[in-house]
Amino acid sequence: MLRDSIKAAQISAMKAGEKQRLAAVRLILAKIKDRDIELRTAAVAPDDDALVIDVLQKMVKQRRESIQLFEQGGRPEKAAEEQAELVVIEEFLPAQLSEEETKAIIETIKAEVGAAGMKDMGKVIAELKARHGSELDMGKASGWVKAALN
Repeated sequence: MLRDSIKAAQISAMKAGEKQRLAAVRLILAKIKDRDIELRTAAVAPDDDALVIDVLQKMVKQRRESIQLFEQGGRPEKAAEEQAELVVIEEFLPAQLSEEETKAIIETIKAEVGAAGMKDMGKVIAELKARHGSELDMGKASGWVKAALN
């Protein structure tokens, strides 16, 4: 399980004395714990790995936005801190599909669903997320879907 590998990374970072890595791993575990607490009252709990991947993807998105804002604001030291966290977070995510692979998958789904125009974008995005949601940055993928449907 992904959660176990994150906990193991925490222990190894503690033993190795890697303070930055340990801080990032603890942050990941805290976010996962927050999500667990949110889902206590949920009727249906998602698969544990799916939950962890969702949390990690949101953290990656936040870090990328923060890096961009820090660089625009002239704070390279803060951008570097965020980049270091981003590297640790991405270690635990499944390998991401390349742009070419994603575009090929979009074309396949487009043909399967019978998408003809922009009105079918929701169908294509939904199917793409269902099949490859953990392997994609859906923000970038939606732009590629839009381009494919135009």
